[in-house]
Amino acid sequence: MTIPALFLVGASHRTAPFSFREKLALGAEAEAGLAGELADMGSMLEFAVLNTCNRVEIYGVSADADGPGRVAAAFCARQHVNPADFQEFGHAKRGRDAVGHLLEVSSGLDSQMLGETEIFGQVKRAYAAAQARGTAGPILNRLFQKAFQSAKLVRTHTAVTTGQVSVANVAVDLALDVFGDLAKARVLLLGAGEMAEKSGRALQSRGVRRVSVSSRHIARAGRLAADLGADAVPFENRESRLAEADIVVCSTAAPSTVISANAVAAAMRIRPARPLLLIDLAMPRDIEVAAGELPGVFLYNLDDLARVAEKNRRARQAEAVRGRLVLAPRADALWEQVRNQLVIGAGTRETPADEACPIGRPMAPAAFA
Repeated sequence: MTIPALFLVGASHRTAPFSFREKLALGAEAEAGLAGELADMGSMLEFAVLNTCNRVEIYGVSADADGPGRVAAAFCARQHVNPADFQEFGHAKRGRDAVGHLLEVSSGLDSQMLGETEIFGQVKRAYAAAQARGTAGPILNRLFQKAFQSAKLVRTHTAVTTGQVSVANVAVDLALDVFGDLAKARVLLLGAGEMAEKSGRALQSRGVRRVSVSSRHIARAGRLAADLGADAVPFENRESRLAEADIVVCSTAAPSTVISANAVAAAMRIRPARPLLLIDLAMPRDIEVAAGELPGVFLYNLDDLARVAEKNRRARQAEAVRGRLVLAPRADALWEQVRNQLVIGAGTRETPADEACPIGRPMAPAAFA
């Protein structure tokens, strides 16, 4: 009898360049569609989709060892991605390595900004979505709940989260470098989600007084504007308001750019003596790349912010090592528990399929086979 296999497939900042990660980004509709396809696969016993700015990873329990290949094929087809490219830039892990990976991800140890804490909430939302869909069963329930406990343990026993490690805080540091005093800076937030709120509050904490919010969903823009004491701007007026802004923070879920280089150029002709800081936190990008080549314009995307944060990263490297030492025995124990569940669930004492193939290496051309 075949033992169910625990696995993950996906791609992240570690292996995939920004331009390829843009192709993988799942909008809400695409994520729901993918979840429907995976649910229709008779061999998929459980699954959860972790979809963030810097990673898309699908954690699954398959009735056989071919689950990763089927999941990867479905994902590539939906995103119109060449499977060979996905094999080159993605990764696949099984068994103990999949367990250890999720524990490190949840703890911020695998993040582009080492030690950032936003990922904890993103993993919780991915698990909650799987529960709501009914695709989280006994294996993933145990795996994710233990991951949350482990993340809290790492934060308690290490200093890996010390320093300006959130995207919002790094964005504020950039604004301070460009403008110095932010009291007179005018901010335009495009997007009204969690990242926009955090960015707005972080900027206000450093002295920003004038904030505007614009979103494709006007009601959400209004709510965030009210919370921040800001004004709401109709989304169709976003580009015409660029000339008034000093800092523009973009974090929409739009499938393509929402700020053109031409619009930025037009704004700079009106305000040639003042720099314009554009911070693009979206995946895929909200701002045309060519905008960053204009005089007086400073454009930063997620990878740029990670490089800015690198100066703080070195101070946290030792803490990350400590964090992994904390997690290793927990991952071992958790895998043993999960392994026993898989074996007992199959009604046999045979070796799980997870242990019958190479794991934990960067994806090779045959990794999904």
